[in-house]
Amino acid sequence: MRIAIPTSNEKLCPHFGHCDQFCIVDVDNESKAIKNQELVTPPAHEPGVLPKWLAGLHVNMIIAGGMGQRAQHLFSQNQIEVVVGAPTEPPEKLVLAYLDGTLAAGDNICDH
Repeated sequence: MRIAIPTSNEKLCPHFGHCDQFCIVDVDNESKAIKNQELVTPPAHEPGVLPKWLAGLHVNMIIAGGMGQRAQHLFSQNQIEVVVGAPTEPPEKLVLAYLDGTLAAGDNICDH
């Protein structure tokens, strides 16, 4: 599994389209362990760009704070699952919480 988390200042950025970087986390599904992490700088934020770009990086899940419905639909079209409402925490903490079933996802803070 490959998870992308939009970040700013080494924590989840509340709105994925306004992040400085994405933390790409490779996870071993069987052991539920993080195998690798890397920070990548996204291309300019324009409608439809990030779903294709992340799909090209073989991402199959995004953990985000807020994301518009259109963006969620575009990620779905690219076979990328979206989890919204995640708290502003470091990527490793979010991924480990997701893997052990304790990620407390709240409301989608994006209304567009």
